[in-house]
Amino acid sequence: MIKNIFIRYRELILYGLIGASCALLDFCIYSILCTVLSFLIAKLNSTPCGIFCSFFLNRNFNFKVVDKSFRRFFMFYLVGLLGLVVSEGLLFVMINYFCTEKLLAKLITVGIVAIIQFLLNKFVTFNTSEK
Repeated sequence: MIKNIFIRYRELILYGLIGASCALLDFCIYSILCTVLSFLIAKLNSTPCGIFCSFFLNRNFNFKVVDKSFRRFFMFYLVGLLGLVVSEGLLFVMINYFCTEKLLAKLITVGIVAIIQFLLNKFVTFNTSEK
């Protein structure tokens, strides 16, 4: 049963695990850099590390598509920026118009944005069909 679920949703599960791992890397680097740098400089350095880690792991181990690396990384980064915009918009609407508690709104938003980003990365960033 669990094996069948993993096989069926392998890419989504790995995407989530990779995302969580790279978010943890981002957080650790940020935490270390905050001890010697301003939080803004720390974030400017930690975020690209998390994004690059996520791209590399998804490219090599999840979607297993290693061609056109620069173009794919650029698309991956754009999907990440889109996720940021969607996340901010959803948080704003949920908190200000639907009076959703802030942590619950963040939790819901993370789930929605993760699915959107997964689908875009699967079918756009790491799409192997030639156009």
